[in-house]
Amino acid sequence: MRQILPPQWKQKIRIFLLDLDARIDSTLFSSGKGLRELYERYSTFMDRFYVGRWKRWVFIEPFSEAATIGLAGLIVMLALAVPAFRETADDDWLKKSDLAVSFLDRYGNPIGSRGIKHNDSIPLEDFPDNLIKATLATEDRRFYDHFGIDIPGTARALVTNAQAGGVRQGGSSITQQLAKNLFLSNERTIERKVKEAFLAIWLETRLTKNEILKLYLDRAYMGGGTFGVDGAAHFYFNKSARDVNLAESAMLAGLFKAPTKYAPHINLPAARARANIVLDNLVDADFMTEGQVFGARRNPAVAVDRRDENSPNYYLDYAFEEMRRLVDTFPKSYVERVFVVRTAIDMNVQRAAEDAVENQLRQFGRDYHATQAATVVADLDGGIRAMVGGRDYGSSQFNRATDAYRQPGSSFKPYVYTTALLNGYTPNSKVVDGPVCIGNWCPQNYGHSYSGSVTLTQAITRSINVVPVKLSIALGGKSPNPAKAGRVKITEVARKFGLTAPLPDTPSMPIGSDEVTVLEHAVAYATFPNKGKSVKPHAVLEVRTGAGDLVWRFDRDGKKPVQAIPASVASDMAWMMSHVVSEGTARRAALDGIPTAGKTGTTNAYRDAWFVGYTGNFTCAVWYGNDDYSPTNRMTGGSLPAQTWHDIMVVAHQGVEVKEIPGIGMGTKLPQPAQPANVAANSAARVLETKPGPPPVLTKRGADILVRVERLLDEAGKAAGKTSSNDQKSPAKPVTSGALAFPENYVAAAGEQAAPPAQRKN
Repeated sequence: MRQILPPQWKQKIRIFLLDLDARIDSTLFSSGKGLRELYERYSTFMDRFYVGRWKRWVFIEPFSEAATIGLAGLIVMLALAVPAFRETADDDWLKKSDLAVSFLDRYGNPIGSRGIKHNDSIPLEDFPDNLIKATLATEDRRFYDHFGIDIPGTARALVTNAQAGGVRQGGSSITQQLAKNLFLSNERTIERKVKEAFLAIWLETRLTKNEILKLYLDRAYMGGGTFGVDGAAHFYFNKSARDVNLAESAMLAGLFKAPTKYAPHINLPAARARANIVLDNLVDADFMTEGQVFGARRNPAVAVDRRDENSPNYYLDYAFEEMRRLVDTFPKSYVERVFVVRTAIDMNVQRAAEDAVENQLRQFGRDYHATQAATVVADLDGGIRAMVGGRDYGSSQFNRATDAYRQPGSSFKPYVYTTALLNGYTPNSKVVDGPVCIGNWCPQNYGHSYSGSVTLTQAITRSINVVPVKLSIALGGKSPNPAKAGRVKITEVARKFGLTAPLPDTPSMPIGSDEVTVLEHAVAYATFPNKGKSVKPHAVLEVRTGAGDLVWRFDRDGKKPVQAIPASVASDMAWMMSHVVSEGTARRAALDGIPTAGKTGTTNAYRDAWFVGYTGNFTCAVWYGNDDYSPTNRMTGGSLPAQTWHDIMVVAHQGVEVKEIPGIGMGTKLPQPAQPANVAANSAARVLETKPGPPPVLTKRGADILVRVERLLDEAGKAAGKTSSNDQKSPAKPVTSGALAFPENYVAAAGEQAAPPAQRKN
């Protein structure tokens, strides 16, 4: 093996390695020597600039520190700017906010609009000079001088607010406010303010000052559901923004700060006081003299009285947000931004819901210490027929039907009983109503008493708390932690019903301690009369362009029902829940001759009171409580919520064919209360006042015929190379699709309201 390589090769390899080592050593030595010489030359050169003594500490050290801190600041700013610039990732960021929607009710009647009416917007040069000056004097006097952030103005606002001990001046420039309107929300956080500042600078680099001002005038919310000064001028003064005078301009400019607080149709004195401040700003900014504004002070603007107008604003806000999400699903190549949307709302039911809530709060709110309520009425396909998000939209735009998470109390128990039926229980299965504890938590029934062995039907009828907790333990089987495993099963069933609320795992979850929204709770109950099929809540039925072209239709493009539970289980649950209305805690909700089922709910300290119920036609949820979570005066779900539900559903069933609920049948006539003889003698002559039902609508066959005729006319127009001028001026009126049409014959749900029984705790 040693003789593999010839001896002369070994010698050559040894010489090669020695040469390589010598070359490496020489290179390293030469490099080190060269670097030393280079460093000496550099040091000699830099010695010429040496500054010592006081000059060093006055000039050199501060400059060095400033450079170091500045570099660190740039790195921090870059880190903060990245989240802000992500908001502008969409190439269509400017058009994305240009959504303009006109809403129709389910029968094609206009009910309101949302968004920017940019299709008839006014050029900036056509706005009155006094309106521009009033806006700049009040919102941003140095608008044309700063780079997006008014540093002197921000500093002045900070000093003024610190001296006043509160917010007296705003430091945001018009560009910052536009950035918020285009990309951000209204939440008051440091993160949002940082994003707002960066986006303002970004906008200044891409748009001119006039373009920014024009967008601000068109996009700002001005109260009353209007966006932009032109929409506000039409709403408040019945005129175009081109024609407003100085007094009206001052009132409009005063709305930017707090459109709800200073809206003239809500609080005219406050709006005029704010307009007077705007006139002061015009004088202080030297845009006008006192003599020029004197006439506007003496003759303040008079707004159109719209107190009698009853627009379903909570519903429109919800529908507009749904439309925003829907437009995001359209292809990116689709550039249309003006739409006419037919919704599922029934204005008769909407007015009945608003009236019922207001009447109950006016009569009994003070006694019960309840100040707010919310309700949702939905079709069994998930279409929202009515929505009340609060007592007064003018005083609070917070939608308690869609955005408020409240504990449902015992109205959550149907999901628990459904889970039990899915796991082998029956309505007649018996569970012992007796003491039970999970750790240190021991649930109690109302009255702190127990009933012994009861069926599931009896337990839900009497709203017993112990039974659902025991069921949650039993559903866990032989797992190491049966209570937890049982609650996991209950959560899975609730998800199948359509609940998307967090539903954290707590021992008290089976009796309704987790929070849900009124909207989801109402539509989830539709699974019972739908033979076990869950549906998705929606307001939009049909979307057309401004020219009348059909873009989207729920019965064709919407989410289809999903079989969540077997139809037999849904029927059993409906039968069990019907006893809650007929003989349990919700007897005030009973409807004469209409099958009804549901469940009341009351939470700890009476903070929330619910009734969620359904018929063969609709489902409805009603909630009462207070925004600050303060307790009510022993209000239960069987009191105001059940009565409100009854009043709404009586109107909802007028003029429609009453359908049965699988598992219940067609309902029964309620016993009439005894009347004195003198009242009975005159009762025949008295006619009950009823609200008119919905107008007749097309049958499926009629709707299909009209759709075919419309299609033929469109094809004929295209073949002829022309279209009707009327189609270009106004959108085509939507035709009710077959899946959404009512039957030709209506059966009225008549009958007097039964006298409400005494209150009961659910």
